[in-house]
Amino acid sequence: MSPRPPAHAGLRHVALFVEPFEACERFYVDLLGMHVEWRPDPDNVYLSSGHDNLALHRGPPPAAQGQRLDHIGFLLARIEDVDPWHEFLRDNGVPIAAAPRTHRDGARSFYCLDPAGNRVQIIFHPPLAGALRPLR
Repeated sequence: MSPRPPAHAGLRHVALFVEPFEACERFYVDLLGMHVEWRPDPDNVYLSSGHDNLALHRGPPPAAQGQRLDHIGFLLARIEDVDPWHEFLRDNGVPIAAAPRTHRDGARSFYCLDPAGNRVQIIFHPPLAGALRPLR
């Protein structure tokens, strides 16, 4: 058996098939504050918040793949920021799938939907909060 290689740096990339494509890009850029890192063609865009990468690909996922995504998460550095994010997204017409709540592990989060219907969790997660650096 081969030895374990050096530790990885964590999950930093997610790729989603989305429709409506332009509305999803606006959601992640205009509301969640990501920026366009690369647009190789009109059907693909790569977004970043400075330490991650979200690829949006136009269209529904190929049926043969059969993959199902439950949700993706955006981390917050402070628990106090969860409710203002909820209010901001709600006030901008983003569908809320679950209201803010505090979990038994001390995390606090809520779920919303992007324009393609993907569940997005906005979460303060204590074990990771200390390692976060603010965007911009």
